[in-house]
Amino acid sequence: MKKKLLRTLLLAGLTLGLLTGCSKAADQTSASGTEENAAVSTQEEEAETGNSTGRSLEEIKESGTIKIGVFSDKNPFGYVDANGEVQGYDVYFAKRIGQDLLGSEEAVEFVFVEAANRVEYLQSGKVDIILANFTVTEERAEKVDFALPYMKVALGIVSPDGALITDVEQLKEKTLIVVKGTTAESYFGENHPEIKLLKFDEYQEAYDALLDGRGDAFSTDNTEVLAWALQNKGFTVGVESVGSLDTIAPAVQKGNTELLNWINEEIEALAAEEFFHKNFEETLAPVYGTAVDADNLVVEGGIVE
Repeated sequence: MKKKLLRTLLLAGLTLGLLTGCSKAADQTSASGTEENAAVSTQEEEAETGNSTGRSLEEIKESGTIKIGVFSDKNPFGYVDANGEVQGYDVYFAKRIGQDLLGSEEAVEFVFVEAANRVEYLQSGKVDIILANFTVTEERAEKVDFALPYMKVALGIVSPDGALITDVEQLKEKTLIVVKGTTAESYFGENHPEIKLLKFDEYQEAYDALLDGRGDAFSTDNTEVLAWALQNKGFTVGVESVGSLDTIAPAVQKGNTELLNWINEEIEALAAEEFFHKNFEETLAPVYGTAVDADNLVVEGGIVE
């Protein structure tokens, strides 16, 4: 009888132990699953927002390269020449950044961007800096951090000499070509709903549309359309300034303060040698000739005059 009772108690203890162990394992599995779900949720949120931590100044130095976003089709600011080399006003500045930060112009890895994806390329960490004729606006400043400006600009309108547009009012019920993600798209979309906008992703596509007669005119930065008109006979910038005077500046990922501060210090230091005036003479003067005064475009030391 005693043996039978002892055996019963032992079996009950063993069963209780097994049940307790299973409960603990279940709790651990549940906790692990919760952590995994949280991690997946975070990854999904990052994927949805497109945010990814940008490289710190120290990480850039350790890698020996800096990724700078520029245009490949916006002559004379960022473009690929006949020899396959990246050239332009923005590119000239980018190379100086590579020299002063990492000791070599070759340290710059150029990443080609389009107007509409400049913000996304910073947010996703595809580039460290955007130097793609990036106009400073309040809306963009909510998503990226702008450094000090190095150029000033307004919008301009270029059109065929045979049907020259000299006033915005002439575009009523006509078609204006713009590039997506530019200040021209936002300005005319908000202020002139009576004008039909024909939108393209790339500048070359927009210019091709103007040449083909698919639109009555094309609007983007006045510095850009003036350069294009000088290189393409039969077209003239009939409206040289639309909207407000804006500035062009480098941009970094939101919160990348160290890199932002370095760029600001660089721009301030370069003023002593009038770097951006030299940049103008090297990259823009051959295009503009005497049509543009450097002082009307160049900003030295981040100070707009």
